[in-house]
Amino acid sequence: MNPNVGTIDKVLRVIIGAALISLVFVGPQTPWGWIGVIPIVTALVSFCPLYAILGIKTCKVAQTES
Repeated sequence: MNPNVGTIDKVLRVIIGAALISLVFVGPQTPWGWIGVIPIVTALVSFCPLYAILGIKTCKVAQTES
């Protein structure tokens, strides 16, 4: 698994994930808020399966010396 999630993307995923999880405890209090675990996990492992399928990379590409 090569990383495909960049720093800004990670921060946004954690914020959105935390907001969704907060819906479990505050607001409508529905279990659908647990869907927020997905963006948090993908931010922590720096890999998004959907990005891999679509060929998207938001992280910096490592420079190789030649």
